[in-house]
Amino acid sequence: MKQIIAMGGGGFSMEPNNQLLDQYILKQSGKVCPKICFLATASGDSQDYIAHFYQFFEQQSCQPSHLSIMNTNDIESFLLAQDIIYVGGGNTKNMLMLWKEHEIDKILHKAWSQGIVLAGISAGAICWFEQGVTDSYGGDLAALQCLGFLRGSNCPHYDGEVVRRRSYHQLITRGEIQPGYALDDGVAIHFIEQNVQAIVSSRPHAKAYQVICDKQITEIELKPAYLGAEWEE
Repeated sequence: MKQIIAMGGGGFSMEPNNQLLDQYILKQSGKVCPKICFLATASGDSQDYIAHFYQFFEQQSCQPSHLSIMNTNDIESFLLAQDIIYVGGGNTKNMLMLWKEHEIDKILHKAWSQGIVLAGISAGAICWFEQGVTDSYGGDLAALQCLGFLRGSNCPHYDGEVVRRRSYHQLITRGEIQPGYALDDGVAIHFIEQNVQAIVSSRPHAKAYQVICDKQITEIELKPAYLGAEWEE
């Protein structure tokens, strides 16, 4: 079963006191103590980012590890031994260039095909789609060609950064990016194969949208299931 979980924002790096999205990801492996590997390529393997990953996941029922491209001899064997591969945020363009150089894009496709759960936030969310909205070029938000495991495009941080919504609409209207899904911070969209299995959130009022264009932009609101509801009952 091919699974991808794309987060518009949230998780251990943005909500260190809110475990809901990361616990959801851990559950999707179906393992009691899954092996989860963090790829911090987009942040240049930030040691602080990696440390925060371990600080959170070492407290969970899992076996955390991380992949540093320059310090791993057999990348394919290492990644294909995981139950979950979790991709962090940062510069998506640089990350994809490095992945292609080391054929990690092909390894990740193999992992996906073998049923390893692929997940990520921001850069680690848009990378799975055909295209994504990115600030990787250092100026205005722009369209970026991504891995293409999932059809269409993705825009994270839809409510967290004021220019995101306007920029995504403009890019779609100009034909620079395909229609797709927009995710507020705290929202994750869970795909099985190419189908949306679930949309979940760590924040009670966060939303997701399917954004389409037929002469004009239309947003179809997709209400997430708030993962904290069970704790409030």
